Amino acid sequence: MASIERSDPVILGHLLAEHRELFTLIQSVRTAFAEPGEPSSDRRAGVVQSLRLLRCHLRDHFSQEECGGFMEEAVTRIPRLSAAMRSILAQHPALLGELDGVVARLEATPESPDSWTIAARDYENFAAHMTAHERRENAVVQEGYNEDLGLAE
Repeated sequence: MASIERSDPVILGHLLAEHRELFTLIQSVRTAFAEPGEPSSDRRAGVVQSLRLLRCHLRDHFSQEECGGFMEEAVTRIPRLSAAMRSILAQHPALLGELDGVVARLEATPESPDSWTIAARDYENFAAHMTAHERRENAVVQEGYNEDLGLAE
C-alpha cells in the first residue's frame, strides 16, 4: 500500500490509460468529421457509430467516477478538494447530453449538408468542454496525490 504522502503509480497509470483511451475515441470522431467529401449516408452512419461508442465509453467512465474512484481517493487525502470534485461530477449529465445532441442532429436530418456542418461544430464544442472537464479532473487527482501534506520533511 502506498503511503499517503506518495502517489500510487498503479492508480495514476490506470487514470492516464483511461484518459488516453478517451482522447483516442474523441480524436477518431473528430477525424471522421474532417474527412474530405460529401457526408454520405455510410459516412454519417460511421460517425454515429463512433459517437455511440464514445458515449458508451464515457458513460462507463463517468459511472466509475461517480461510484468512487481516483477523485474520491484524492478528496480522502485532501478534503478541501471536495467542492471541486462535486462540481466535476455535476458536469457529467450535460456532457452526455451534448453528445446525445450531436447524434440526434445527424439522425434527424440525414440528407442535410447543414446538419453535418452543425453537428461537426457541436461536436467540437463538446470536445472542448470534455477536454476542460478532464483537465479539471486531472488537476484534482494530481493535487490529491502529489500535494505536500507536511507529513515528511
